[in-house]
Amino acid sequence: MKILPLLTTACLLASPSLADLHVEFVEGAPKDRFVVTNTGNCPIDAAMVTIDLTGSQGGLIFDVTGAGSGVEVFQPFEVVLGGDHMVQLPNVKDGDQVVSLQLENLDQNGAVAFTIDVDDTAGAREITVSRSEMKGATVSAKVGANNYSAVIGDTPKATVKTGDCLS
Repeated sequence: MKILPLLTTACLLASPSLADLHVEFVEGAPKDRFVVTNTGNCPIDAAMVTIDLTGSQGGLIFDVTGAGSGVEVFQPFEVVLGGDHMVQLPNVKDGDQVVSLQLENLDQNGAVAFTIDVDDTAGAREITVSRSEMKGATVSAKVGANNYSAVIGDTPKATVKTGDCLS
């Protein structure tokens, strides 16, 4: 009979296991960086993570070639961390505003990072992206048949809450 109260208490105190993705933009010279981290309590077997700059306050674009929409310095898409979690590399064209990463087997606290050049089209310094210029961009994740999203706010990061872990 002593076990029943212990089990009841354990069930009440237990929190659900979540599978969340944290995405952060880091302004850099000459390369900008995006880091996608599984901050949840369980691995993510498969997910399509999309970073969409379309709604950004700075009218942000990816500048990946010397000719095209970007200004001055350009940097192509380059995986710098967690490449073994990427099913395939995305094809990012100069002036694109959306990049999608097809990820697999991303363990708890696992991360994928890539560098690329991001330019603004609405500000005074097109080659430098300020924190406020990233505001309004969205991050989404498709996990199984479910879609989740978050909007980047005052800081250049967002956490996509994907709900309970799938087992």
